[in-house]
Amino acid sequence: MENDWKKIKTYTNAVQAEIVKQMLEENGIPAVVLNKQDSSYLFGKIELYVNEASIDVAERLIGEAEGEF
Repeated sequence: MENDWKKIKTYTNAVQAEIVKQMLEENGIPAVVLNKQDSSYLFGKIELYVNEASIDVAERLIGEAEGEF
């Protein structure tokens, strides 16, 4: 991953992380989900990354959408 990608959110639910990623992409913000969970026991974190230039818009969109989850 390039250096200009920054982690903006951490999840424990893979589905929720993917929903947020899709919402960001639908709004023109490229996003990457990095799943660091153990595949057998499902402990660990799932990290959401966006380009450094898009952090402010992405955080605002996530904040508006969090009431829906």
